[in-house]
Amino acid sequence: MEHLEAAINIQNAINGFFIGKKDVIKHILICLITGGHVLIEDVPGTGKTTLAKCFARAVDADFGRIQFTPDTLPSDVTGVSVYNTKSGEFEYREGAIMHQILLADEINRTSPKTQACLLEAMAESQVTVDDRVHLLKQPFMVIATQNPIEYTGTYPLTEASMDRFMMKLSIGYPEPGEEISMASSYLKGARFEMVEKVCDASKIELIKKEVREITIKDSVIGYAREIINLTRNEERFLKGASPRALLSLLDAARGEAYLSGRDHVIPDDIKNLSLFVLAHRLNLTSKAKISGENVSGILRSLILKAKVPV
Repeated sequence: MEHLEAAINIQNAINGFFIGKKDVIKHILICLITGGHVLIEDVPGTGKTTLAKCFARAVDADFGRIQFTPDTLPSDVTGVSVYNTKSGEFEYREGAIMHQILLADEINRTSPKTQACLLEAMAESQVTVDDRVHLLKQPFMVIATQNPIEYTGTYPLTEASMDRFMMKLSIGYPEPGEEISMASSYLKGARFEMVEKVCDASKIELIKKEVREITIKDSVIGYAREIINLTRNEERFLKGASPRALLSLLDAARGEAYLSGRDHVIPDDIKNLSLFVLAHRLNLTSKAKISGENVSGILRSLILKAKVPV
């Protein structure tokens, strides 16, 4: 784990500026070092955009932002081919997707057609425009934000879109003391540009390589799979978690183990991350909704049911 210190320094640098949300920062970092993407759902004004900028700053990554609106087109995201009258050829004009860390702001305010243009990029790190494949710069991570679905003018993300996100997180309101500290820092002129540049993007690729070397015993894989299978047999869910959900859970557990300084995954890594990795992929039946059930509560009970390997 030659580059573990760099990963811990990233975490510390952001914690030093973004006050009181250590768990959220750790989970986003896990997504970054495992090649995952993160969806943040929260009310406006809780710092979603600032947190994304802090991450890009800390790892000195190319940062891009696109504000999704009902009239945002897929070409605004993926780019477009433009005819050059001088050369007589079509040239690719990059879209917002051509950044290492992309903030997809208020993703559920745009149409499903535009939301879907992110699927190829998030799954394969490439985009296809007019039958030409364009590879994305690495590391590549989408940090998407969305307003709660009760807000007007929102388009719920499809199951396919939700399944591309490794985790769904919520920042939430800060504690009273933390909010006062945040306000004091703001009045003194604190800005995200003050976050220390800990490493460059190429170092993240080296960290990702080390994370992939974290071992997972078959018994721990079986434990994760049992949790997945319990969601598939739960009658209050429309359908269970997908095979991609299992792989995302194992990858996230590797990231958790790495940041903990271990070269192997333990059952607690699986248990602690299951809610963040699985909840957004599951939907309640109509009957369960009428009964006042919620996905997180059911999932917690299923996690407790799964037999923990010795």
